[in-house]
Amino acid sequence: MIYLIIVSIIWALSFSLIKGVLTSLDPVFVAFARLLISFIIFLPFFRFTELNKKYFFHFLLIGAVQYGFMYLAYIYSYQYLKAYEIAILTIFTPLFIVILYDLWIKKFIPTHWVKALLAILGAGIIVYSETIQMGFWIGIILVQFSNIMFALGQIYYKKIIERETTFESKNHYAIIFLGAVLMASIFSYFTTDYKSLVISFEQLITLLYLGAIASGIGFYLWNIGVTKVKAGSLAVLNNLKIPLGVLSAIILLGESVNLTQFILGSIIILIALFLKENFTNKI
Repeated sequence: MIYLIIVSIIWALSFSLIKGVLTSLDPVFVAFARLLISFIIFLPFFRFTELNKKYFFHFLLIGAVQYGFMYLAYIYSYQYLKAYEIAILTIFTPLFIVILYDLWIKKFIPTHWVKALLAILGAGIIVYSETIQMGFWIGIILVQFSNIMFALGQIYYKKIIERETTFESKNHYAIIFLGAVLMASIFSYFTTDYKSLVISFEQLITLLYLGAIASGIGFYLWNIGVTKVKAGSLAVLNNLKIPLGVLSAIILLGESVNLTQFILGSIIILIALFLKENFTNKI
């Protein structure tokens, strides 16, 4: 669990860094560059002879889904939403984890759905605005697609590692990031204007940090943590970055939120987390 807590703190800062520094760059290029840096970080640990070959394409697919598709939609959503709105909307990830896990084990657990509905209600209260525009809804769709891809990748990875406990994670993680890079590179080839691409020093440092720390080490530690907790705890811990991300956006970017909505929504979210921890374990 400690792995997931550490990564949540790292990711909370990413919301503000992306919104404050990188929105002037092509979002697809940002996703590609970030994942390429992560791949380079883990490439020295790759040993093909030590890998169970039948899982090679499984790991490629996990990378393409959990990081490739997820990042493309996530980064692009910053064109339509504020950093704190994206932080809040990622709260739907536990819902998708619950849905996918229940489908996988072919069992319906009612308290999972009570928690999910409360989480949605809390998030909706926080981000509600009477002046919602079309761009906001596009941003919502992008974030939810990103949430689904991230949840699917976590469940997929968890199930493989539970079956094959002898895997050395540093070894196969290069393959996972390779799948992500391949997916992002295809989109970047068609959308990024590399001839006119200009990256400032601040943007370069931010990309290096996000690629090496937030994505590389962060996702590595996160998926290790995924294999060490139960699905219910995993769903809850996916929400830890939410309040941290909102606070980061307020402090670092000076973004404003409706304090009443924020407090009320946060209380409902905390109730959802409390129900999750106490009732699910009795089923």
